[in-house]
Amino acid sequence: MKLIGKLTIFLCGTLLIVFANKFPDFGDPHSPAATHLSPYFIEHTMADTSVPNIVTSVLADYRGYDTMFETTVILAAGLACFFLLRLPEEEEKEIYFRHVPTGVTIRIEECGAAPEDSEVFQRIDSQWVPCDIIIRSTSRLLIPFIQIFALYVVAHGHHSPGGGFQGGVVLGAAVILFAISHNLRTTVAKIGEKSAAIMSAAGVFIYAGTGALCLVLGESFLNYGALAPILGTDRVMARSHGILIVEIGVALAVMSVMIWIYYNLSSAGKQDEGL
Repeated sequence: MKLIGKLTIFLCGTLLIVFANKFPDFGDPHSPAATHLSPYFIEHTMADTSVPNIVTSVLADYRGYDTMFETTVILAAGLACFFLLRLPEEEEKEIYFRHVPTGVTIRIEECGAAPEDSEVFQRIDSQWVPCDIIIRSTSRLLIPFIQIFALYVVAHGHHSPGGGFQGGVVLGAAVILFAISHNLRTTVAKIGEKSAAIMSAAGVFIYAGTGALCLVLGESFLNYGALAPILGTDRVMARSHGILIVEIGVALAVMSVMIWIYYNLSSAGKQDEGL
């Protein structure tokens, strides 16, 4: 098997080197993409989709199939990390708490009474992390503004720079910032592992479901013009709204998969402790 694998890699590498000279030069204005595709998108994007951002119209409309499968690949990455890293829950032999008024740390061994619901004692990781009230308070103030900005990036992605991928990354980063500034347990309690998994799958479903709805309405897959009767607008504006709908699905999938992967990487698959 190793020999077959090495031969396959060698053959593919040789083919890439041989045919590399056939590719047009980088930035060549006479390449097929520059002489046929780019002029069409520049000239017809507004007339076809009513979307000023040409990049978004290409990603979510003209080559919507490709972007849908990119979103599916992101979901597959989350699933791969889950199956490779996730470990079954184990009983904790000892746990640590910080006495909030004094900062004193106590250790409770197995079978000891733990003040889980106490406001005076705060659960901390076994690898002790100093309590920094400045970092925690600053993060709490910043996170809502980060989330608002992320939603703006998603909502205006087809009219200005941005979109589902960018907005989803910023949303995921806001949750990860909360986990870093507080602790993983608090974050998981707010957005659990199952919730992240369901939302990531829901994002892909929104994208694919929009295309399927177009089929039901008698048009081709992901032809958003078919949504015009449902959205109460003309076919061109319906394509613009359709792009926004699938961008929301992309943002949901990207955000959830980022959180899901972070949970497993930061805690070595245990999801009990970690930054």
